[in-house]
Amino acid sequence: MVAASAVTSGWRSWNGPARLHGVDLARALAVLGMLAAHLLTIEDPFTLTRPETWIDLVNGRSSVLFALLAGVSLALVTGGLRPLGGPELSRARVRIAVRAAVLWVVGVLLIQTGVPVYVILPAYAILFLLALPALSAKPAALWGVAATVAVLVPWVLPVLDILPDGPGEIGETVSLLLGLAYPFPVWIAFLLAGIAIGRTDLRQPYTQIVLLSGGLAVAVGAALLSEVLDGSGFLDDPYLAAVWSAVPHSSGIIDVVGSAGVAASVLGGCLLICRTPLTWVLAPLRAVGSMPLTAYAGQILAWAVAALVLLGDTGDLFGFRELRPLGWFIAGTIVSCTVWAVLRGQGPLERALARLVAWLVPTDAAPPPPGAAPSRR
Repeated sequence: MVAASAVTSGWRSWNGPARLHGVDLARALAVLGMLAAHLLTIEDPFTLTRPETWIDLVNGRSSVLFALLAGVSLALVTGGLRPLGGPELSRARVRIAVRAAVLWVVGVLLIQTGVPVYVILPAYAILFLLALPALSAKPAALWGVAATVAVLVPWVLPVLDILPDGPGEIGETVSLLLGLAYPFPVWIAFLLAGIAIGRTDLRQPYTQIVLLSGGLAVAVGAALLSEVLDGSGFLDDPYLAAVWSAVPHSSGIIDVVGSAGVAASVLGGCLLICRTPLTWVLAPLRAVGSMPLTAYAGQILAWAVAALVLLGDTGDLFGFRELRPLGWFIAGTIVSCTVWAVLRGQGPLERALARLVAWLVPTDAAPPPPGAAPSRR
């Protein structure tokens, strides 16, 4: 009876009516997509008119989806459609700041494994902190700032890229610790867009359809503009080529806008799919999305152990790719996350993080000091 009760409780924790199944599904695609981007050798860049190149969509776009969903999560934990205010919002901001600090530490520890990937967690932590003031903003303002950043910051980044970032290993270390592979001056746009999305009613079919269709329109428009510019000679100037670049992780205008469109459309599509009985067929994938920190960190740790045992070197990217481990990693992630979610519910790292934050920043307001007059509000 105790075991059955535990299973029932675990199942309900990520399948109850309060849970947005589509958000979990989108998170799973982001986590597994980033893994695929690391482990696949993709020769040809994405071209809209060549379906055989569409696998390249996992490059860059998966991490952008991860960042956009981070914004959605920030909005949901701070009230969603009805944003928190006053002391509640202040407390929520402190809790998010504590989460950011822990994520940064976890990211630094994962970097120490030597696995040759740009760990996103340090950048994630900094983006969380940068987003704190935006939690009280209106959706229209959030969209406006996100669009402005997406269009203007790419004009500045090429100039910043030519500045020295420190001598040798020091500069590389600083870059890793700050997550500069995901430059926060432009990546904050994805978080702000995610917060704006999270302030809408994500349960409404209209919202989901707008996300899907609007995101697709933006993504296709960006891809078409890229092809037009490529054949126009406009990008012969290196500076303009950097500003308007569509290359994943380049932070060019087309890359930023197009990737945001892909992320929004994936989220909208996942929300629509999870309105149907397919949500139960896709439960194993949703289990991965219910514990993204555990899944992400677990993949990197498993990679480090496997590479060390099989190759004797955690940093041999091409040697590890030659082992073709992607299928095993995806299967292992899905199976392990599903078993844990069914038996225990919340992921182990998510559970530990939640308990630490609750201990450091209790949810309940502190009692008034002795002799204080009771509030009359």
